[in-house]
Amino acid sequence: MKRILWRGAVSVVALYVVLSAGFYWSMRQSPDAFGRIMARVPFPLMMILPFEPLWKQARSGALQAGDAAPDFTLPTLDRLSQVKLSSFRGVRPVVLVFGSYT
Repeated sequence: MKRILWRGAVSVVALYVVLSAGFYWSMRQSPDAFGRIMARVPFPLMMILPFEPLWKQARSGALQAGDAAPDFTLPTLDRLSQVKLSSFRGVRPVVLVFGSYT
């Protein structure tokens, strides 16, 4: 009986580690890929696994205060052209607002 319980416990721990590693890997993917993966994950599984610590580790960047922002390109509101962050360097200050106004 002890042997069966021991094997069961080891199996549960191994499954937990594998699922956590899979979550971490998926969090390192692009936002589109991560969204497609998470759309298929049952909510109770997200409650069991250490979602928040994995997210903070996977999405932490290497930028420090005072570092230049990474360059990126975004479409304009009318979707007819694109704006590149580096095009404003030395021209005018840029403020990035992350959030929702709805």
